[in-house]
Amino acid sequence: MRDRLILLPGWGLGISPLEPLAAALQGLDEHLRVEIEPLPELDSSDLDEWLEELDASVPQDAWLGGWSLGGMLAAELAARRGERCCGLLTLASNPSFVAHAEWSSAMPAQTFDGFQAGCSADPRTTLKRFSLLCAQGAEDPRGLSRLLLGGAPHTAPAVLMSGLELLAQLDTRKALQAFRGPQLHLFAGLDGLVPAEAAGELLSLLPDVEIGLIEQASHAFLLEDPHGVAGAIQAFLHECGDD
Repeated sequence: MRDRLILLPGWGLGISPLEPLAAALQGLDEHLRVEIEPLPELDSSDLDEWLEELDASVPQDAWLGGWSLGGMLAAELAARRGERCCGLLTLASNPSFVAHAEWSSAMPAQTFDGFQAGCSADPRTTLKRFSLLCAQGAEDPRGLSRLLLGGAPHTAPAVLMSGLELLAQLDTRKALQAFRGPQLHLFAGLDGLVPAEAAGELLSLLPDVEIGLIEQASHAFLLEDPHGVAGAIQAFLHECGDD
């Protein structure tokens, strides 16, 4: 099933940010089947429950990929599946979204706590703030933010909160080290949510995988330049196919 790629979206904004990328990938390779799998709508932040649901709904023996939280979950699912996963690609996806003693290139815990408190008090306003942070560093941040927010589904507040709680506790370093298949991790140079330095930190952790930094781009670079990102992914898939 090397011709099938499943993409998982990030927190809160639904599948629409991934749709232009999926279309661009299909345009580059008519044999590649690209599908976007929505994240589970759970009011639990238990990683095993999220992975159980994804493992049941995501096709086996496919490439797994994702944006931000979706990339972190794809990494965990890839490690869980092992040889039943063709390979992994992540977009603006930090091994740990929140900084801690062993992973400094991430969002400060205090900032995240404030974000979580905001979501609990006013989910809609927090989602708007989140879309602005996703678009920070883009050529047209306000336009990109509106585009992100415009496609966002009406998610239950409890589901949004459980997603944030999961994001706070996830640390995919062991999963990334355990997964033996090919990996591509793309980061953005002007990302307002995942520091660009995370790319270098990940390269130190995983010296044998492909890691790229798109210099002048925001956290939502997949929506800023879907054709450019699709080209990088297609080159990686083609290279792996030639091995």
